[in-house]
Parts: sequence; structure tokens; C-alpha cells
Amino acid sequence: MKQIKPLKQIYSPVFHRDFRELLDYSAAAWPEDDAFIVKHNQGRSKDPVYEHISYYGFRQRVNHLGTAMLSRGWQGKRIAIIGKNRVEWVESYFAVLCGIGICIPLDKGLPYEELESSLARSRADVLIFDPAHLDGVKKLMKSGTTMVSHFISMEPLEGFTDVASLREEGRTIMGQGNSDYLSLPVDAEGVTILLFTSGTTSMSKAVMLSQQNITSNIYAIQKVEDIRHGDVSMAFLPYHHTFGSTGQFVMLAAGATTTFCDGLKYLQNNIVEYKVTVFFCVPLLIESIYKKIMATVKKRGMEKKVALGIKMTRFLLKLGIDIRRKVFKEILDQLGGEIRFVISGASAIDPEALQGFMDFGIMTAQGYGLTESSPVLAAENCNEHKIGSIGRPLPGIELAIDNPDADGVGELIARGPNIMAGYYENEEDTASALADGWLHTGDLAYTDEDGYVFICGRKKNVIVLKNGKNVYPEEIELLISNLPYVEENFVFGQPRHNDGDVNDLALCAKIVYKPDYMKENFGAENAEQIEKIIRSDIDKINETMPTYKQVLRLIITDEPMIKTTTGKVKRFEEVKKL
Repeated sequence: MKQIKPLKQIYSPVFHRDFRELLDYSAAAWPEDDAFIVKHNQGRSKDPVYEHISYYGFRQRVNHLGTAMLSRGWQGKRIAIIGKNRVEWVESYFAVLCGIGICIPLDKGLPYEELESSLARSRADVLIFDPAHLDGVKKLMKSGTTMVSHFISMEPLEGFTDVASLREEGRTIMGQGNSDYLSLPVDAEGVTILLFTSGTTSMSKAVMLSQQNITSNIYAIQKVEDIRHGDVSMAFLPYHHTFGSTGQFVMLAAGATTTFCDGLKYLQNNIVEYKVTVFFCVPLLIESIYKKIMATVKKRGMEKKVALGIKMTRFLLKLGIDIRRKVFKEILDQLGGEIRFVISGASAIDPEALQGFMDFGIMTAQGYGLTESSPVLAAENCNEHKIGSIGRPLPGIELAIDNPDADGVGELIARGPNIMAGYYENEEDTASALADGWLHTGDLAYTDEDGYVFICGRKKNVIVLKNGKNVYPEEIELLISNLPYVEENFVFGQPRHNDGDVNDLALCAKIVYKPDYMKENFGAENAEQIEKIIRSDIDKINETMPTYKQVLRLIITDEPMIKTTTGKVKRFEEVKKL
């Protein structure tokens, strides 16, 4: 077993034992500063109204909401939350965890059957929902298949109690001198959070987390990442994922202001509007922003100027002189002029986009983690980073390569204060995941000569060829995804011959292309033309790969693949369909 050296601590944050401590700390440290800025459109007016919620005001909202929950007899209940990112989501989460009961964040993209199953399996008593889920809520109320007895809307909705009215109810109770909610005991180390992993109903597992699992991760992130009091963040990642919610809690612990996106097509406008300085995201967001920037550069005929600027600033950086933000001010102004730091997780970033952000003066760090680890296990930062790696372990977290092969590749395993208690009512999977005191991530990885960690792919996805060579399909998929017309793709092994030898495999890629791109850029509309273009590009990729990694077969379509609600291709389902 090869253990890995962690990131060096840079900053000295405050550790919070639980969410009540975090809430009280931030309200005392920055009472008048904005914790959230919420944009409202009044009536049909196009002129937005901005609501500024201070740190003190946010604590008041949580305390009032929690007081109403307590007065209604919800202490000890299991309370599920489903909906888009909004301040009511965060205050509901805090209100439950500051002494009321167990919180169950649910994926807002769940189809009805999975929503129903998740509520039943978790034995939820209360559901706090966004009105976008009203149809599903009405079906749940009629079905009687869950234990949910109270349905609370995040905004006023006829026939339902809503968060604002509960908050007002709690404010009245506290105004009468009742402060019982403030003295409720908070269980920092027991299981108070149930989070379902993405997947089909039968495959998804409910991860059991404690508040200290999450607050220890917040503490570790703050030790190494440059997130400052006064930063402005945008909550892109859904709160029902630990990377999204833990990222939000880091902002609250650091004294940053959180804003919300109006929708993906307004993304760049919103970044400019709020002068965003920092955010957590997934690679797709970075790649999308980078492509838009470079399209503008090309449109304005600035390609040579930008290339020269990059060459010059890279040279000066070697001498310790950093003028990137001055040289590329025109480009940075497209993003509000203030963006300085981005942390990405979930999957590998296109190296070109990552390097591009860095060249423009935006520190871009890759992170790595799982729901089971609350979630971040490793990351890069401003002092320690390498293109293509996931960096090093966070302080206080141990990572190791288990049973490495001759090339140093083995399963990445972890242990630390952020690791889950196990899977809810699933002893078999818990024993498998938490074997020998370590969390087995299921990801294959290796370290380079400098100790940086590189992910090869999922252990269960490895394609073992007849000659004994291992192929990590994610490596090839990343190259294929760089083709501008590729919507999504996945690589798998198919029997080379019809003789039943399942060990003699040929690599096959299923590629979903963008018809509009093919038509606009190549004038290609029929299947024969499109296939010719794609085969030519795959041949070029093959030329860069050793023979055993070359894609020999293609399946080309414009129909979307079967995916989880997080947008990941369900490989097993796709192979079964093929």
C-alpha cells in the first residue's frame, strides 16, 4: 500500500463542531455582510429587485423556521428537501440540523417513481419542496405509499403551508419569549444526514453522514483553498449533491456572499452582473465558458494577439512576474473582471480549457471526492497543482494506492473524519466499501514522481484485453469528447469475433453527435457523410495511441444515451441495450 503526502496547510480557519456553531460564528463575525443576494422580479416588470440577506438575518431566518418546526412537534422527525438552489433550501437544511432531526436532501431531477421510492426507503415524515415539484407532490399525497404527512412549499402555494409562513410563525413564538429551539442539543457525531447516491432506484444507496463529517471537510478545504471574506460566489452546483452543499457551507464559513444563476443561458451575464470572484463547479461549466471566450476571440480576430500574450506571460511567470490579469483584462471583463478562483470536481477537465483559464489569470483547481467522503478527498491549490491531476489529499485525510500493479495503478482508498458511517440498511455494501478501516473508492489511480494523484477510471469499467493489457475507457472518452461535434460518448469492449470468446475484445466507441454542428460546419446531413467525418477524426486519435488502445468499432447516433440524473452515462444499461 502506497500512502500519499497531503497538501501543505496555508490558512488557519476556525473549526466548527456542528452546523449550529457554524451559523453562530458567521453571524457574529460578519453580522451586516451579505450571506445571500436573491433577485426577484416584481409582477411583469423586467427591472429586478435584489434582496440582501445578511449573515445575522440568515441566522434569524433559520432560528425562526426551526422554532416553528419545534412547535409543530417535528423534533426527531426525518425531513426531506427537494428543489432548485435557493435560500429557502439552505435555511431549511440548517433549521433541521440545528436540533430538529434528520435531513434527507433529494435530487431535484428524480423521476416520480424514484422520488417515491427514496421517500419510502428513508422513512421521511416531512417533505419541503419547490413548487416545480407540485405534480409529484399531489401524486404522493394521493398514493399513501410513503410516511410523509406534511408537505411544505418553499414559496406561497395555494393549499399548502410555506416556508415564509412557518418562519413568521416561529418569529411570533420567539417574540413571545420562547427560545427553546436555541438550546436544543445538536448531535454532531451521530447520523443526521441521509444522501442518496445517483443511479437507478435499485442501485442507489443512502449514504449516512454526520454533521462533523461535513464540518471537518469544510475545515480541511479552508486550510488549503483561497476562499476569502468578501468573495462573491455563484451557487451553480445543485445543493442535493455534497459537492454543491459543502461548497455552499464553505462560503458561509468564510464570510463570502452567495448569488444564484437565472439559468444556464444567462450564466455569463449573471457572473458579470454580480461580479463573481469564486465558485465551485463541474468541468462542463469551465469548458463551456472557455469555448465562448475563444469563439469571441476568433470573431474579433484576436487569435494572434492572445497567443502572443500567453507566450509572453508564461515566460514572465517563470521569472516570478505575473501580469496575466493586466494583459487579458479584455477577456476577464467578459466574466465581470473579478473572477479569480474556480474549483472543479466530478470528472476530469479538458486540459485545454483548464490551461486556458490559468493562462488568463484565473486559478483553476481540480478536486476529487465522493458522497461517501462528504465529499472532498483531494484537490489542487494555488501552490500545488499539475494539469491532469486531482492534486493531493486534504490535510487530515489519508489517501493510499491499494495493491498497485507493475505500472503503479491500484484502487484509491481513503480514511479520515469525513468518511461516512455506512449505507443505510445495507450491511453488505457497507462492509465492502469500508473494508479494513478504509473507504474503497472504486477508482483506479497512480501517483507521479512528484506525488500528485492521477485518476485512471472506475475499477468496474476497466477493459481487460486478451493480451493482459488494461484499458481505462475514461482516458479515451476524454479525447473523443474534445471533438467539437460530440455531445457524449462512451467506450467499451465488444467480442472481436462471433466465436463466444468474451476475453478477446475489440474497443468500441458509441458517439452521440450534434446534428446542428455537423450541418453548419461541414454541410453534412446524411448518415454516410457524418460517419466519414467521425471515422476520420477517430483515426487521428488512434494514431496517437498504442495499438491496444485504438478504437476499432464505432456506433454513431444523434439519440441521447441513458443517463443518471447527474448526467453520467449508465454504461451497464447502454451495453445491455446494444
